[in-house]
Amino acid sequence: MTTGTQGREEGRDTLKVLLLVLAWLACTAWMRPLMTPDEGRYVGVAWEMLRSGDWLTPTLNGLPFFHKPPLFYWLAGAALALAGSVEIAGRVPALLGATLGALSLYVFTRHWCGRPLARRVLWVLLAQPLFFVGAQFANLDMLVAGCITATVLALAHAALRLEAHQDHRGALLLGYALAGMGLLAKGLIGLVIPALVLGLWLAVRRRWATAWALVSLAGMLVLLLVAAPWFVAMQSRFADFGHYFFLVQHFQRYAGGGFNNAMPLWFYPVLVAVCSMPCLFWGGAALRRTGTAGQTEPHAAVRWLMVLAVVAVVGFFSLPKSKLVGYILPAVPPLAWWMADASQVLVTTRWRCHLWRASVAVSGLLGLAVVLAIAHDGRHTTRLFGLALGAQHVQGQPVYMLEDYFYDVPFYAHLGEPVRVVADWRAPGERLRDDWRKELADAARFDDSMARRVLLRPAQLPAALACAPVSWVMARTSVRERYPVLARAQEVYSVQGRSLWRVQSADGLSAADCAGMPNGG
Repeated sequence: MTTGTQGREEGRDTLKVLLLVLAWLACTAWMRPLMTPDEGRYVGVAWEMLRSGDWLTPTLNGLPFFHKPPLFYWLAGAALALAGSVEIAGRVPALLGATLGALSLYVFTRHWCGRPLARRVLWVLLAQPLFFVGAQFANLDMLVAGCITATVLALAHAALRLEAHQDHRGALLLGYALAGMGLLAKGLIGLVIPALVLGLWLAVRRRWATAWALVSLAGMLVLLLVAAPWFVAMQSRFADFGHYFFLVQHFQRYAGGGFNNAMPLWFYPVLVAVCSMPCLFWGGAALRRTGTAGQTEPHAAVRWLMVLAVVAVVGFFSLPKSKLVGYILPAVPPLAWWMADASQVLVTTRWRCHLWRASVAVSGLLGLAVVLAIAHDGRHTTRLFGLALGAQHVQGQPVYMLEDYFYDVPFYAHLGEPVRVVADWRAPGERLRDDWRKELADAARFDDSMARRVLLRPAQLPAALACAPVSWVMARTSVRERYPVLARAQEVYSVQGRSLWRVQSADGLSAADCAGMPNGG
């Protein structure tokens, strides 16, 4: 077969795999009409970008939001612009991240280990509950996992080509460009995880010359061209950006406590093991093969890469106290490779072949069941409030949220401006809780004038409501007792302990009285 014919065949094969992956991952993403709070947060930021036309500065309720970099918001905002305000548009970045990870794993495995193993790896990966479920949620974890996977594989491809005395420069520059995308997807882990995985891999194999050759000035320039402009722009606009983004949101979150979901050291190993059943039963052979295979064989080198990638990712994220399920997603593609590779040794008879296929099918059905269960979870009802508000709200009427911030309501209600969030912002310890209060309070430090407009104290609410002919208030129904002004308001919607009120102004305040209020102009 000529090189040109082989290239065309591989191109058609890659296209088929791309369409297969997208079809499988997107098959249930459109079925979930509800967004979880995390989805509402990130899709809400993308919606604000689209609404405001400012594609540089991410904002949460109009306030600069620098918890994460902008790649997710750019992709989701573009999808919302093309498809409209539908949930699946907000999930496009996660779908793209999963597709990037799956496709890069397939192409890499096909090149170095053959098409049969590549297909087996792909099926195992697509059946993994963590991978499948992660691709259905509009958050940053799957996007950065896809970027990390593609970065590691591109640079490993460059390393193996270098060791085979083949041209490696294209793969090397691609790896650096993907690392820049990872940096824009979720920050420094887009660089740290690939460096850790590849460093361990090359050290275990004692490929010191290869490690040095992967350090590329041209590659670093590519990385900077991809990622640096946004960081430079934000630092030029906000003097405290660098300190907050890198020191607070990276190093302090990794090394400190006080954040959500504190879990013990064993949490991720157990999570990964349980969520990989029953395919993980076939993984024991992979360890034996890793220890006995010759180290000059490309297949053996790839096997080492996958085992060490799982160890590095699980170990890195096990050290901090805060542990969220999505953090561990970069370990899933190499683990799927490991399990698929092991199965080739053990599937030697017809009944074992049936058992292997059944184990993959069970994994896939578990992931599908989780997504469908979440799709029918009735606890996330803020979409209903957003739709109810959007059906009656008139542009220019202020919207208030009392002692809570419902992330997805502005998206579903198509609000044209930020809502007013009423809480005791001066209470001691307000910035210590890792929740919506801390997010908005942190964001307020970057835009004091906007913060005074949208972050109100309870004592300011009655006068603010009196300064607009019609206002809308959303809160948990139980807070009504603490806000007498709601006694004369019309409750227009209520479900599961939350209510939406329409408030008409009282006898009105004078223009001078309203001058200092958010609605007073």
